[in-house]
Amino acid sequence: MQEENRQGIIPKRDISSKRVLGNPVLYAQFLRNNLDIPFLKNIQPEDIEDVSERYIPYLGTEFGSDTVKRIRLHIPEKTGGTGGKKTDAGGQEPLFLISLTEHKSRVDYNVSMQLLKYMLCIWLDYEKEMEQKKEGASDRKGFRYPLIIPIVYYEGKAPWTADRCFQARIACGNMLFHDWVPDFTYEVVRLHDYSNEELLERGDEMSLIMLFNKIQDHVDLSEFLKLPGERLDDMVRDTPEAILNIIVSVMESLCVKIGTTEEEMQECVARVRERRMGYLFENIEKMDIQAERRNTAEARMEAKRAQEEAKVAQEEAKAAQEEAKAAQEEAKAAQEEAKAAQEEAKAAREEIKEAQEALKKAHEKAEAEALNIQEEKYKSLVEVCKELGATREMTVEKVSKNCSIDKEEAEKKVDIYWEM
Repeated sequence: MQEENRQGIIPKRDISSKRVLGNPVLYAQFLRNNLDIPFLKNIQPEDIEDVSERYIPYLGTEFGSDTVKRIRLHIPEKTGGTGGKKTDAGGQEPLFLISLTEHKSRVDYNVSMQLLKYMLCIWLDYEKEMEQKKEGASDRKGFRYPLIIPIVYYEGKAPWTADRCFQARIACGNMLFHDWVPDFTYEVVRLHDYSNEELLERGDEMSLIMLFNKIQDHVDLSEFLKLPGERLDDMVRDTPEAILNIIVSVMESLCVKIGTTEEEMQECVARVRERRMGYLFENIEKMDIQAERRNTAEARMEAKRAQEEAKVAQEEAKAAQEEAKAAQEEAKAAQEEAKAAQEEAKAAREEIKEAQEALKKAHEKAEAEALNIQEEKYKSLVEVCKELGATREMTVEKVSKNCSIDKEEAEKKVDIYWEM
């Protein structure tokens, strides 16, 4: 399945494929001509019922280019069929087909898992349908789920190298542990396995569409233009208008693919509607598919380079953001350290201030105590001199000499303590 489909976009080629395989006449031709399954060789359009739409709610947009068909079989009882008898579940037991349309040139190696998911969805839906008709139908011993034949329609040129057996997708699934691993094999219809001559020989509309879809480069286009025009005309001579409209849609897709102008496309469409297939592309001046592909490849390379440059720029921007973030974290850490240092400095200043105040108080206290001691010395000396009968003048001389102060200061001290 295309990558674009997983993103919710269905290209025009997928829409054309959906229309092609959605038509019962074309789908019957597809089954009869391309599958080597005996009981499908006589399938008619009236035996085919398209039930794809009922599974889209379960499978989503990734199912957009695929089809699920309910096939009414006519298998005699002697070959294992129901012979048209009613089954226990009610009605003739149907055979379901899954068609997974692949438009890529590369192989999808996970297609078996995708098919298993589709198949399980169909079986569960069938069980629900039978339970609605008759409660407990699926619990009965004779209840059987319908056979599903998965089909991959592959338009790529490269060989299909994916293993068609589901067990091969499981580790050791097809070896020692195969008894515990479910298994099925899907059919691959590879467009490029059929030559232009073989498709032309079939002579039906589905084969004409396959001839269109084979045109993928200038070599394919040259080979198509060599085909006999009258035989191409015969392929659509009696084609109903509804199927002709589908062929027109495929032609439009082809014209887009090979890069025709709008006028050239309209001319090709007109010739399809006129059933003049042998004159397609007659007046088209330029169909250089290889040039278109080179341009596409160059555009892809340019886009890839731009993506790589954008990726490098994103990585550089991411690295710059990380560096800026680291710088911010470092700046924040530095700010926190500076704040802590400021707080420590503030605390230290407060401690110094407290120490200075304490020292000042101690100094003041010491000075006061020293002053008191000196005053006591003055007082004691005056009292001793007085007791010894010294005169006032002699006491002044003694205080001045013993206390190392001038006579004037000594007189003041003697005056203070002489009369006490």
